[in-house]
Amino acid sequence: MAAVDISPKKDGGVLKEIIKEGIGEETPAAGCKVKVHYTGTLMDGTKFDSSKDRNEPFEFDLGKKSVIKAWDIGVATMKRGEVAILTCAPDYAYRAAGSPPTIPPNATLKFEIEMIDWKGADLSPEQDNSIEKFQIVTGSGYITPNEGALVDVHLVGSYDGKVFEEKDVQFNLGEGEDVGIIDGVEIALRTFKMGEKSRLKIKSKHAYKNIGEPKFGIPPNADLEYTVELKNFEKASESWMIPGPDQIKQLTLFKEKGTAYFKEGKLGLATKFYNKIITAFKDSPSSDEEEEETEAKDLRLSVNLNLALCYLKSNKSIEARDACTEALAINPNNEKALFRRGQANILLAAPELALKDFEEVLKINPKNTAAANQIIACKKLHKEQLAREKKIYANMFDKFALQDKQ
Repeated sequence: MAAVDISPKKDGGVLKEIIKEGIGEETPAAGCKVKVHYTGTLMDGTKFDSSKDRNEPFEFDLGKKSVIKAWDIGVATMKRGEVAILTCAPDYAYRAAGSPPTIPPNATLKFEIEMIDWKGADLSPEQDNSIEKFQIVTGSGYITPNEGALVDVHLVGSYDGKVFEEKDVQFNLGEGEDVGIIDGVEIALRTFKMGEKSRLKIKSKHAYKNIGEPKFGIPPNADLEYTVELKNFEKASESWMIPGPDQIKQLTLFKEKGTAYFKEGKLGLATKFYNKIITAFKDSPSSDEEEEETEAKDLRLSVNLNLALCYLKSNKSIEARDACTEALAINPNNEKALFRRGQANILLAAPELALKDFEEVLKINPKNTAAANQIIACKKLHKEQLAREKKIYANMFDKFALQDKQ
C-alpha cells in the first residue's frame, strides 16, 4: 500500500505505509497505554534502535508527548496486529538537535511499528484497569471538575453491546447516586476537561456490583461500557476547607445534606457528606475563637454520632465503633455514643465490652430501658460465649490426651 500523508497539516511530515492490515476497526485514543514493537532506521537504512533486538515490547502513554510527535500521530491510527512504516520528517522527530550519537541533526527517520495491544487510561483507585478511559474528543483547557462541581453530562450506557440507557443529566459531582450515576462514571468525570467525550470500560465493582440492575436487565457482576460527554461544569467552592466562620456554615450545610440523604435511605451519600466534615476538621487547626471552637466541637460530635448510625445500618460494625469512640473523645458522657458503641460491640462478638458501654449508659440515664434490656442480652451472650469456649478447649484437651496415649 502506498504511503499516505497523515500529518495534521498535510505537510508531508508523517507518511504512513501499511505493511500488514490490522484486526477490526478500533484504534487507540489519547491517554491509552500502547504496546508496540519497532525498528528505527535512518534513510540510508542504518538501524539505530529496535525493541525486537531487546526482545521486549515498548510501552508508552499515547498523546502525552512522551515520544516523538510522529509517533503520537501515527500510532493513534493503528489497529491491533497492524504493521506500518512511518517516515518522519525532522520537525516531527528530533529536529535540529538530533539524538547523538545515533541520530544526526535534521534527520528524516523511518520506523517499522507493529501494534501489539493497548489499554485505556487506568482511572481506577486500585490501578487494576477496572475503569478504563478511551478519549474520543479531547476537550479544552486544563481544568477538571472538583468534588461538588455542578456537571452537565450526556451519557450512553451499554451492556453486552446493547444500549440500556441514554440521557442528559445534571448533578453535583459526588452525588451521582441520587440520579442513577454509577461510581465508575463519577470517578472518570473527575478527569474530564470541558467538552471532552470519552468511552469508558467499567468493571462490575464500580458499576452495579454483585446486585445488578433489574430495570435495565443488567445481571450481577456485569461489566459495562459508557460513552460520556462533559458538556459543561461549574467548579464547586472549596471554602469548606478554609478554617473560620464560613467553614462552619458550609460544613453545617453538608451535615444537613447528609441528614436529608440519610432520611431517604441513601446511606452511601449520607456517609460521604459526613466524612467530608470529618476530613475538613482533621485538616484544619483549632480556632482561637472560643465560640467557633465550641461550634466545631458540637458539629464534630453530632457528625460522628450520625456516622455511627449510618455504619450500623450498613453493617459496618468496626467503623461504627470507631465513630462512637471519636464522639466519646469529645464528650465522654454522651449517651447516644455509648449506646451505639455497645450495639457495634455486640455485632463484633464482644459482649463483655458492650456490657460496659450499656452500664455506662445507665449511670448517665437510669431510665434508659433499652440499655437495661441490652445489659440482660449481653450477660446472656457472654455466658453462651464462655460455654462455647469451654467446650472448644475441652475438645482440644481430649484430642491432646488421645495423641499422648498413642
